[in-house]
Amino acid sequence: MKSSALVQLRSKALELSESERAELAHDLVASLDGKPDPGVADHWDAEILRRLQQIDEGVVQPVDRAELARQMRQQFVSG
Repeated sequence: MKSSALVQLRSKALELSESERAELAHDLVASLDGKPDPGVADHWDAEILRRLQQIDEGVVQPVDRAELARQMRQQFVSG
């Protein structure tokens, strides 16, 4: 059984614009994740810099989205 507060809140939320509802949905989902791990942003920054360095040094070659999609389809069909 839904509480009347939930019914009222949902009704009000559905009156918001699409962008406002998207922002609200993002905030609600993020609130379910709990507190972020300390230093996670620093770890992601380091990973991004590492990957950029690999591209700059020619260790890896970037693949555009269309090519990645093609490779994934091929892998699913043959795999």
